[in-house]
Amino acid sequence: MIKIQQVETLVYRYPLETPVQTSFGTMNDRPMVIVKLTDQDNVVGFGEIWCNYPACGAEHRANLVKSLFAGLIYSHTFTQPSEVFELLTINTWVLCLQTGEYGPISQCIAGIDIAMHDLFARRNSTPLWKYLGGRRGEVHTYASGISPTNAIETAELALSAGYNSIKLKIGFNKDNDLNNIRELSNLLGACGKLLLDANQSWTLKQAIYMAEKMKSFDVFWLEEPIAADRPNDEWHELCQNCQIPLAAGENIFTEDQVLHFISKGYIQIVQPDLAKWGGLTKTIPVAKAAVAKKKSYCPHFLGGGIGLLASAHALAAVGGDGMLEVDFNPNPLRTFLVNDFFKTSMRSMFLGDEPGLGVEPDLLTIAEYRVK
Repeated sequence: MIKIQQVETLVYRYPLETPVQTSFGTMNDRPMVIVKLTDQDNVVGFGEIWCNYPACGAEHRANLVKSLFAGLIYSHTFTQPSEVFELLTINTWVLCLQTGEYGPISQCIAGIDIAMHDLFARRNSTPLWKYLGGRRGEVHTYASGISPTNAIETAELALSAGYNSIKLKIGFNKDNDLNNIRELSNLLGACGKLLLDANQSWTLKQAIYMAEKMKSFDVFWLEEPIAADRPNDEWHELCQNCQIPLAAGENIFTEDQVLHFISKGYIQIVQPDLAKWGGLTKTIPVAKAAVAKKKSYCPHFLGGGIGLLASAHALAAVGGDGMLEVDFNPNPLRTFLVNDFFKTSMRSMFLGDEPGLGVEPDLLTIAEYRVK
């Protein structure tokens, strides 16, 4: 039996020298909210709560953990990590209905769930990927966060760091988008993969138009061309009129919905974000279902080092031919923790055999970015 004696949240913010543009807004900094759980034997587990945009949401999520979730966690004992997910979900569902804050509440539960899995794996003296049933602790990666401004220069830097797959943000100006796609396609040639992320920016008509314009380029996938909550007939029509494999999942928030997208064949690349919804408790089963249906599980993540490591362990546990998203923009909240897991190049992470997430975070190294 595990009894949690302390629940802590730590908020960090790293100001960006070059803001990251997306179709829904510009990111001027990188926030991170860490959850730290300590049990009766002083074994700790770390998790991360999604909060990347808008950045002001980081403090709100930390306060939710302190005021709402900590008391529930203290009041129970646990025999397996998934129990905390069920406990917190059941006890906050009416509050979700009352407040409409499905996102922040789900994200807090997800971060706590990650921390609990880390803690249980540490107690078991087992790396998290192996604790979750994985057979190989290596995952392949791709460079994410390539903004439309200076896209070629950024992509060249990513290639020189060892990546051979890069993801460009599109959904701004169609002519600029197509020009960037053309230049990056030429840059990568036959040896690399070009991934595109529209961030839900288009209508169905616009998505079909752009898919037609892009079909002459070698595009590995097109991510979120339309909003995740568009009706079935729109996703079906898009599939019928798009030759590029479609990717989605970071903004699909229930197990049934993810499985629905998989079963209908709307997407070939399945991208749940375990710090945004579901934690490891829900992500692992839906990812395994995707792989069983011959889909690629490519976990979405854009945040700090803890969430990225958890996503890597999830991918290693599930297996398949998927790739891990790694934000290429400078962010010490990520690199202080994960750089040592890249042994040869940025193309692969080696998770090793240390227990849990594989590292005890030295939070003093990022103390200057802590929000007091």
